[in-house]
Amino acid sequence: MELLSTNVCFEGEHRRYRHTAAALGCTMEFAVYLPPAAVGRNPRPVPALYWLSGLTCNDQNFMQKAGAQKQAARLGMAIVCPDTSPRGLGLPGEDDSYDFGTGAGFYINATEQPWAPHYRMYDYVVKELPQLVEDQLLLTDKRAISGHSMGGHGALICALKNPGRYASVSAFAPIANPSECPWGQKAFTGYLGTDRSRWEEWDATLLIPTARERLPLLVDQGTSDEFLDSQLNPDVLADACEKMHHHINLRMHRGYDHSYFFIASFIDDHLNHHAEALGLR
Repeated sequence: MELLSTNVCFEGEHRRYRHTAAALGCTMEFAVYLPPAAVGRNPRPVPALYWLSGLTCNDQNFMQKAGAQKQAARLGMAIVCPDTSPRGLGLPGEDDSYDFGTGAGFYINATEQPWAPHYRMYDYVVKELPQLVEDQLLLTDKRAISGHSMGGHGALICALKNPGRYASVSAFAPIANPSECPWGQKAFTGYLGTDRSRWEEWDATLLIPTARERLPLLVDQGTSDEFLDSQLNPDVLADACEKMHHHINLRMHRGYDHSYFFIASFIDDHLNHHAEALGLR
């Protein structure tokens, strides 16, 4: 890992790294916040929250806008922020739109060309990146996962598809049923093809009935989110959970939108949710 920058923050360190990602076949950048417990005079390994960002974002949006470091420092929790897609591959169409290609990897493993060799963000987030940071930084193998919008979708599917890998999961305004919304249908058609049966393993709502582990879901959603009805559809996820007795705490927040102002308002609740599961509270 090549260290690109480091900033002291609440007695911990915010770092940015670059490395060659085998799963993606390209160079990737990511960010890590290490709390004081992991960088102080007597450093020790700490558990980590993996944060997955949304469309058009990279590793820097959450770290600069969410205001999560203060509470993470208090709790002794690291935060790992990957990018949202491979970048600079020169694939045809990768930069044509904001919701497909660059900045829009959707945290799945593509099967269609020319995306299949590189757009494998699921493997990168679930396997390669955790192994890398746990080997080279003071991080334990206790993990939590969360995210926003496209990243909320990513967090939900990563947890649902990997029983025992994460202690907890949460999401802000997730794309809860991507098979049935324009963002998801565009991405899934491009990355996975037109056979909708191949989409089912990447859709949180469709994974709920067969989930082998039923981690409680914490989902926050703003009522003034411009994408609520057309793209996000949290009520469909909640209905699926209710039918399967899968605990979900869907909190609707009056007047809040899709922005990082919303995330910053409730991020401490999510950090506390994960801290309990990680044994930090």
